[in-house]
Amino acid sequence: MVNRETYPVELYGVKRELPLFEIKPGLRIAILNILGDTELVAACSGGLAEKLQGIDFDVIVTAETKSVPLAHMLAVETKKPYVVLRKTYKPYMGEALSAETLSITTGEPQTLYLDEKDRVMMKGRKVIIVDDVISTGSTLQGMQMLLQKAGAEVAAEAAIFTEGERAKWAQIISLGHLPVFTD
Repeated sequence: MVNRETYPVELYGVKRELPLFEIKPGLRIAILNILGDTELVAACSGGLAEKLQGIDFDVIVTAETKSVPLAHMLAVETKKPYVVLRKTYKPYMGEALSAETLSITTGEPQTLYLDEKDRVMMKGRKVIIVDDVISTGSTLQGMQMLLQKAGAEVAAEAAIFTEGERAKWAQIISLGHLPVFTD
């Protein structure tokens, strides 16, 4: 195993060391991976549920994959349904809607899909977009475009962390902020 530099975080008493990964020459980011981390997911969903109190919404929406456990736990806590925007189209998704985005972690364009069955649930609904980390805003923008196509209204946007320019994310309901690391 590589001895990698980390960035320490603490959320609601849960401490983690986030590994730093270079995503392009001279630029590193702290990687939050909540998949399988039930303790951190529970702490974060509780914190976000608290911060979302008073916001009128019908559905929680996230993009696959890493933020799915967060959306699920938040749905359990708020007693609201959740929808996952997929990154790969499957034939059973029927007449899905799509929007293209660019991921900071992959550096590649990706397409988000709203399944035909979930498309019906979105029309006229108030939604909360949830993500693990909002960095460039590209995935967030793709989700917004897709939800607009579906006839949904975005009531709020939430994340465990924002990253990069803090002022750029003033409207995001978050539990913390991550710096970017330049060499």
